[in-house]
Amino acid sequence: MPLDPSYVGRSYPPTPPYLVGREKIREFAKAIGATDSAYHDPDAARALGYADVIAPPTFPTVVSFASNNAVVDDPDLAIDYSRVVHGDQRFQYTRPIVAGDELVGTQTIEEIISRGGHDFITTRTDITDTAGAPVAIAWSKLVIRGEG
Repeated sequence: MPLDPSYVGRSYPPTPPYLVGREKIREFAKAIGATDSAYHDPDAARALGYADVIAPPTFPTVVSFASNNAVVDDPDLAIDYSRVVHGDQRFQYTRPIVAGDELVGTQTIEEIISRGGHDFITTRTDITDTAGAPVAIAWSKLVIRGEG
């Protein structure tokens, strides 16, 4: 059954705060092959004016993944996760993510469309610090493959 487009605009509760650790940034950078010294070396990051190592541009995926679960697990939306394929991801930054940040993600469904027997859902995660100051926005498009 196709996803119901009336869910566009639905927002989910904020995630619990995620403490961005220096080692998590280093592990993430290593996993994606990001070698910039500002991702690994606090002194290199400080030389660029940051308090600690900074996260690679795709790091908001870590925060947005928790909020994506709220959408995927929404029983009213009824997404069959066994049929999900990741379609797209993009980010917009207000400022870099730095080790020591505590971040919260709030997810909103921006678009639901059906095409060629498949459903496409685009979500937006507004990532803020715990004081509510904007840090980044992460968009994700999931494709729910049809049964044919």
